[in-house]
Amino acid sequence: MEFLLPFAQEAKGEMNGQREQTGLFHPRSAGRLFGLFDYIASHDGSTRALRYIERIEKTCNSLQTLPERGTRRDDLRPGLRVRGFEHRVLIAFQVDKESVAILSILYGGRSAELAFPTQKA
Repeated sequence: MEFLLPFAQEAKGEMNGQREQTGLFHPRSAGRLFGLFDYIASHDGSTRALRYIERIEKTCNSLQTLPERGTRRDDLRPGLRVRGFEHRVLIAFQVDKESVAILSILYGGRSAELAFPTQKA
């Protein structure tokens, strides 16, 4: 069982006929956001880093309303979806009936194939 961290404190419910999902960050993805913040802050300052991370979080939060976006990558993991962000980040997530789980945040060309290796039989 994986431990997931909630995101977005907004009330859940129906929006334009769409039921909002609960949003959850896997600890790995939360850790990668912190690492990305540190990397950007060391090169461009903490203000720019914070703005960038906030935009990533806003994109993750938007998946609660329309979670079926992104490209399915069932070849790597059943139910896995990926969505690009500003040409530098790949957000890997999984959707079920009640939640959207952000599994990983991949920066700077890191591939989903390496983050989610397939099991060889």
